[in-house]
Amino acid sequence: MSDTSRSSVDRIHAAVKTMAAGFRLKPGERINEGALARELGASRTPVREALNRLVAEGYLTFRTGQGFFCRALNPEEILDLYEARVAIETATVRFAANRADPAGTDALGQFLNDTGPDDGGRDAPELVALDEEFHMRIAALAGNQELIRLLDNINGRIRFVRWIDMEARRPYTQSEHAEIVAALADRDPDAAAHVMARHIARRREEIVAAVKEGFARLYVPNEGHS
Repeated sequence: MSDTSRSSVDRIHAAVKTMAAGFRLKPGERINEGALARELGASRTPVREALNRLVAEGYLTFRTGQGFFCRALNPEEILDLYEARVAIETATVRFAANRADPAGTDALGQFLNDTGPDDGGRDAPELVALDEEFHMRIAALAGNQELIRLLDNINGRIRFVRWIDMEARRPYTQSEHAEIVAALADRDPDAAAHVMARHIARRREEIVAAVKEGFARLYVPNEGHS
């Protein structure tokens, strides 16, 4: 594949990934490849390659004889993703506590100070983006590229639910982040992992409630939801 073709696939992949992560494509909705190609100004071949990549990454599904569909908004899948996130992030924060140099930890603390503690008038998607960056910076301090790749995938697949979750959790988020930074500065992997697990774990009922709210926002946008 030429560099131009690869660039086209990457562009389409990024655009459709954003649509799927935020459920601009409705849960379970069949994707019209022709209409999508026209919308993105591309031919069907790079669109199909991008869609296949998104199937492999868990953003879309493919049904033989029917085509591509947006993933479901399923509480059990979201719970699985949160459990996977706990496993990955407790591992990354342990590595970071052992491997990060003081300059890296100081930079993480400075990022936290620069982005809070108040919300600065930011909306939920902006706050989640900052939160993701904080956690990805910890993963970078861990120095494991495979863990970074896995975390990036999970972040995208739970992003829509986290937009809802953030509205309730923002008052606690920054203080918990500060606890994580302190544990990293102390080079205490056990404390860092404990705080991280407490910070990101969600109970089943919390996820079910967030998914229900998500469906309300997707399908009843004019009744108190924006």
